[in-house]
Parts: sequence; C-alpha cells; structure tokens
Amino acid sequence: MHFNGLIISCCLLVSLTNAIDAKGPEDDEWVDGLLRKKRAVDQDEALAKDFLSSHNLKASDMCYQTNIAEWRYASDITTENERLKLEQSLVSARFEKEAWKNITSFNWEPFTDPDLKRKFRLISVLGPSALPEEKLTQYRKSIDAMETIYSTAKICSYTNPADCGLNLDPDITETMRSSRNFEELKHVWHQWHQQSGGKMRNHYERFVELSNEAARMNNFSDTGAYWLRNYESDTFKKDIEGLWQTIKPFYLQLHAYVRAKLRAHYGEDKVPKNQPIPAHLLGNMWAQAWANINELVTPYPGKVSVDVTPEMQKQGYTPKKMFQMSEDFFTSLGLLPTPPEFWSGSIIEKPADREIVCHASAWDFCNGKDFRIKQCTKVTMEDFIVVHHEMGHIQYYLQYKHLPLVYRDGANSGFHEAVGDALALSVQTTKHLKEIGLLDKSSPQDYEATINYLLLTALDKIAFFPFAYIMDKWRWDVFDGSISSADYNCHWWKLREEYQGIRSPVTRSEVDFDPGAKYHIAANVEYIRYFVSFVIQFQFYKSMCVTAGQYDPNNPALPLHECDFYRSKEAGAKLGAVLAMGSSRPWPEAMRSLTGQDRMDASAFREYFKPLEDWLIAKNKELGEPVGWSSEDLNCQKNAPESTTQDPPTTQRPSSSGQLLPHIWILAFVYSLLRFVF
Repeated sequence: MHFNGLIISCCLLVSLTNAIDAKGPEDDEWVDGLLRKKRAVDQDEALAKDFLSSHNLKASDMCYQTNIAEWRYASDITTENERLKLEQSLVSARFEKEAWKNITSFNWEPFTDPDLKRKFRLISVLGPSALPEEKLTQYRKSIDAMETIYSTAKICSYTNPADCGLNLDPDITETMRSSRNFEELKHVWHQWHQQSGGKMRNHYERFVELSNEAARMNNFSDTGAYWLRNYESDTFKKDIEGLWQTIKPFYLQLHAYVRAKLRAHYGEDKVPKNQPIPAHLLGNMWAQAWANINELVTPYPGKVSVDVTPEMQKQGYTPKKMFQMSEDFFTSLGLLPTPPEFWSGSIIEKPADREIVCHASAWDFCNGKDFRIKQCTKVTMEDFIVVHHEMGHIQYYLQYKHLPLVYRDGANSGFHEAVGDALALSVQTTKHLKEIGLLDKSSPQDYEATINYLLLTALDKIAFFPFAYIMDKWRWDVFDGSISSADYNCHWWKLREEYQGIRSPVTRSEVDFDPGAKYHIAANVEYIRYFVSFVIQFQFYKSMCVTAGQYDPNNPALPLHECDFYRSKEAGAKLGAVLAMGSSRPWPEAMRSLTGQDRMDASAFREYFKPLEDWLIAKNKELGEPVGWSSEDLNCQKNAPESTTQDPPTTQRPSSSGQLLPHIWILAFVYSLLRFVF
C-alpha cells in the first residue's frame, strides 16, 4: 500500500517538473499554484496521520468504557445498569460527534495514500450519534426498551397455567424443540409473540423515525442504505436476490419433503397439501432452523444418528468442555489460543441469581487482550455448533487486534459470521465426530447414512436462507417507506408466506408486532450478514478442504461433505492471513485471497448438498408431494391498531468508536495558516 502511494507521489513530482520546464518565466504564478497545492496535500496527509494515531488511542479507550457498560447490562439486567449504560452511551456519542467534526475538517478525497483515504472513508460516517442529544437519548431508550422487553419476557405454561415464569431460554426453547403436541406448541408460540413483540410496537415505530433521521444526517437515504455501506457494492440487493434464486429450487424441494413428513405425523387437517407449513411445528420459535424435528423427517431411521447430544451428555460434557474442544480445533490449525481474560471474563452458563441477555454473543473490548463470550450454553450438539460460531468471532478479534481500531472488523459483516461456521462444517462431519470420540468409529458411512447426515445439515443451513433474507427485506421496506406502520405485521407475514412457505398458527392483525419476537429486530441488529455468511462459509470451507487435501472434485472418495481439515496447518494459515486483514481491504480482495473468487457464489453450497438435492427430487415425486405452496389467503387482518398497551420508551444502547483530541484544533488551525501562507 505504501509502495503504491510512493509511486503516485513520484508521478505527481514528475508531472510538476515537466510542467515547470514547459512554462516560461511569465508563468511563475501558475507554477507557484501547483506547488502550493502539492504542499497542501502533503501537509494535510501528515496532519491526518498524526490525528489518526492519537485518535486511535482515545477511540480504543472510549470503546472499552462503552463495551464495559454494555456488558454489565447484558450480563445483569437491572434498572441501575440500564441507566449507567445509557449514561455511557451519551458520553460516547458526544465523543464521536466531536471526533467527527475533526475528521470531516480534513479534505481527504485528494489524499494520495490509499490506506489513509480508506481509513477516512470508513470513519467519516458518524452514525446515530449525528442526532441531537435529546433525540439520541430517545433513540437509545427505544432500543433498550425493546431489548429489555425481549430479554425479560415470560409466558405461562400450557400444562400448568398457574406457572407464568417460563423464559425463552431454556424453558420455551426446550418446549419448541421437544414437544410434538400441536396445541401446546401453538400455545407457546402465541404466548411468546404476545409477550415479546406484542409489547414493543410503539417503541419500534419511534425507533424507525429516529433511525431514518440519523441516516439522512449521514447522507444516506434511509437506515437500510446506511446498513449496506459495509458491503461496498451498488448492486448488493440484486446480488442477494440472485443468490436466493440460485438456492430457492433446493429450498422448495426440502420444504415439500418436510411438509409431507409433518402431515404424516399431525394429519392433513393440520398440515394441508399445497399450503404453507404452520410456523410452530418446525422445532424453533422462528422456524429459522428445523433440525430439532429431525426424528420426524429422517429418511432412514435405522441408521446411526449424527446428533451426538445423547453421547455428549453420557460422556459428561459441560459447557466449559465444549468451549475447550472448540479452542482445540482452532489451535490445531495453528490459529491463536484465547488469552486468560477470555476464560476469567466470559459467561458460558446462565446464572441462577439474575436476568441476563441469553442470546449468544462475542465481545471485543478494544484493548487487544479482553475478549469474551456470553452464552447460556446447554449440552447439546446444536449449542456445540453455536460455540464454534462464537469462537470464530473471538478468533477474528485475536487475528486483527494489531490493527488500528478503524480496521478491527470483518472484511464485511458476513465474513465475521462465516468463520466459526466454516470450521463447524468440519467439526460436525462423521469423520471428525469419530475422531473426538462422539461417534463409534465402527459406524458405517454408507449412502443412507450420508443422506441422513446431509438432511440434518440442510434442516439448519437451507431452511435458514429465506428467513435470513426476509428479516432485512422487511426492514428495508420499512426504512425506505415502501410500507407504512399500519402494515408492519401483515407485510411481515406476507414475506414469510411468500419466501419461507410458513404460516402463523393463529390469525394475526396489525395490533400484533410479530417481527419483534426475534431478538435482532428488538436489538436493532442487521441480519443480512447471516444470509451472506451461509453462502460464503461454504466457499471458505471448500477452499480450506482443497488446501488440506481433504477434497478433490474428481475423486469420489473425497466428497466435500465429508471433509475434515482438523490439524491442517496449511488450511489454518490460509484462513489466518485473511482474518488478520480485518477490514483494511475491500472484501472481494479478502475473498480472493482465501478462495480465488472475488464474489459471493452459491455453487459450493449446491455442490456440498448435491446428493441430497437429487434424493429429495426423486423422493417428492415418489410421494406425489406438490412442490411449492399457495399463499392466497394471508392469515393476517389488515386493520390498523386501535390501541396498544406499551409504556413510553425507557432505555437504549451505547455505541463505540470515534474520539477527539483537544490539540487537533491547534493542528487544524496551523494547517489552515500554512495553506494561506503557501
């Protein structure tokens, strides 16, 4: 990068010299103008580098303080911690706003150093802190109110109505996972949606107003456009739609097969042919992952299951052992171990003495040594995979901790989500599970066992795509005004039926707010990153498998879905080099260095699942199961809400990055004088 900048500078000097030689004495004023311009750019770049050096230290410290306040609230939900979090968020916002004034005082567009230009481009967007403090407080309070509603929501038991203290984790999640009682599942589904999303609609409407105002203050048309800046692409939405169209035929086959199996279990009156699947029957509150109903849909029930939950429990696995096993996989590739602060600071089991935000998350405290995970871990194979996902974030943090704060992020948001999942694809193979003693090494891996394994994987991976898409497709429509608040809920169900083939088990209306029953809506977390992740993790996986010598497209004995690159230092080195880039280079460059491609491509995904896709097509024909569904009768009323029960907004979350050094104004003033003098 510096070499390129030197070439540009040399070229500028050569141009100046040639221009001076070509001019006569009468053109001295013109020559002086060129020299002043050149000196101005050089001086501006020197000042900018000094500013960023100091800014990085101050911004890192502010990031640490803000994340500590966030952590205290997320790990102990109290009114006092909520107040302190808001207080710190406002301190951080003032800091960011002052820093932004300094950042935008630089005319960085003419800079000749491409790395310096990239840094300024990334930090010149202020974000929500652009709002006046009164509105920023309202903005943060609206999100905190929704997150608190979500994290503390409780419902009443179906079998014991007097017990009204059931939490999402573990109580509700376990019922959705294991119950096969149609009415109990409907009760739990309905109660959760009422007690979570149903109480936050007013908060969300106010949030949208303020979030869009902040986006416009940052020169974006709306919040959706502001979110997508991270992907550095003018065609991103079209690219996502194209990827979905590539994946959709496979999803339709999986949907048809699962619907047929559910009909066989629950009856045609509950799961009709050619109709969307009732949303409460898929083993997950949001119908985003279907692996929990595997025993209802397994193609060949007599084969050994690759769900090793019973074996993990039999062997006495604990949450700590699950994290230790995950770290062992990362370090076996030559990647970095976690520091002591990780083990002393993380929360990996749900505390019995307080409410916490149980949604699994990884944390970077911006000081290069403090990294943590917060997860209410259960001893299941599902959570074993989640552990690897979160540890992937930690590995990314470790790899780019040496970079300036502005670059301490993924190449794009999807990269950050994909790292752990790419490794988890290796971890969940029968080959690896046998290696670590969770599967009997004598268990055969024949064609039927392979189809069972691929279907179990597809129930999580393929089933997820349309849900991940509509989570942000709905919000893009909300933010850009394509739909009004009067249509929030019915538009949500329109998309769920159209893309997912899922229908609410009870009639919904615009009094309800079902999007808010999902954490990422309540907490304002952009979600298309997960769609991107589920595409590119297979690109990462395929590349690492080839590097490790565990996959050869021309060798049937080395299929992609059986690749385990455990202990491959070569594969680890390839991945580590990309992680160490952080966001210092555009994501297509990072992608190219790992995979040889510079775009998102679903072909590796389709290649991985090819045996299953062929099997599903043949099986659906055999069953006479129609592929697709009719969505003519939307199970949502269009009436506008007449009344709500929400309280006014009460709290919100902080942010991080951005800092001002008092002496920068002096530097800026001196710089202005120099420009005037020269």
